[in-house]
Amino acid sequence: MRTLNDFPVTQKWPAQHPDRLQLYSLPTPNGVKVSIMLEETGLPYEPHLVSFDSNDQLSPEFLSLNPNNKIPAILDPNGPGGQPLALFESGAILLYLADKTGQLLPQDAAARYHTTQWLMFQMGGIGPMFGQLGFFHKFAGKDYEDKRPRDRYVAESRRLLKVLDDRLQDRSWIMGEDYTIADIAIFPWVNNLIGFYGAGELVHIDQFPHLLRTLDTFRNRPAVQRGLTIPARV
Repeated sequence: MRTLNDFPVTQKWPAQHPDRLQLYSLPTPNGVKVSIMLEETGLPYEPHLVSFDSNDQLSPEFLSLNPNNKIPAILDPNGPGGQPLALFESGAILLYLADKTGQLLPQDAAARYHTTQWLMFQMGGIGPMFGQLGFFHKFAGKDYEDKRPRDRYVAESRRLLKVLDDRLQDRSWIMGEDYTIADIAIFPWVNNLIGFYGAGELVHIDQFPHLLRTLDTFRNRPAVQRGLTIPARV
């Protein structure tokens, strides 16, 4: 039977609590999805900071866990069948943790698939589009004289924000009254867009009141407030 010590990633980030789920991450929108999920479910875990400043994500140890060199990734010592499970991709991790804990994903088959579709909406649309907008508004792309690339992502981000605002017009959360992994996937990205990226005015975020209402509720959840800072930057 394999143990955590059989995984090379634990050589770079030794487990102080080998009986707990190991989280390898950074407090980015994708990273905090998983830390928020773990805080919401109460599942014991041990976080490890993957520092992009020192290229931790390119180390052989991390690549042995995620060959795509992206965060987050997890190593669960108590995976299916009692065997350790290594997993990457934040959406896959959210689904796994929901199944493992029986929380934040409907048991009804139709509602489960509807929740999953909104998770995929974030993975395929919100994350990539907001991320590109961040590049052209805050990072190196902001110095490009040609603003057509930026404006293309502004327009697409606004379209996605309207989809969310319309969805939330008569709902407390994406799936209605129940808070789910769809919300945990989506709202860190909305929060990042108008916070860290500073693009709220650019996308006219005030035109999406239902979305802002739900974002405020999301931010006020204690588990969210904790998860947004995990792993702590050093």
